[in-house]
Amino acid sequence: MTTVPSDPRLALTVSQAARHLGVSIATVRRWSNAGHLPGYRTPGGQRRFTVEELDAFVDSLQPRRPLED
Repeated sequence: MTTVPSDPRLALTVSQAARHLGVSIATVRRWSNAGHLPGYRTPGGQRRFTVEELDAFVDSLQPRRPLED
């Protein structure tokens, strides 16, 4: 988990992140615990994710195309 972004109002909750990614809340928590999904925790311990972090995570899952000569 990383530090709090400059504008925490832009961060999504676990349920909002799950909806954004199209997966279950449990999957978001599992990916977060494993370190695959970056985010941060509030002072109260709740997870938060930015849309940019979620979109970068999805992009990292896309297969890379070989370069054409």
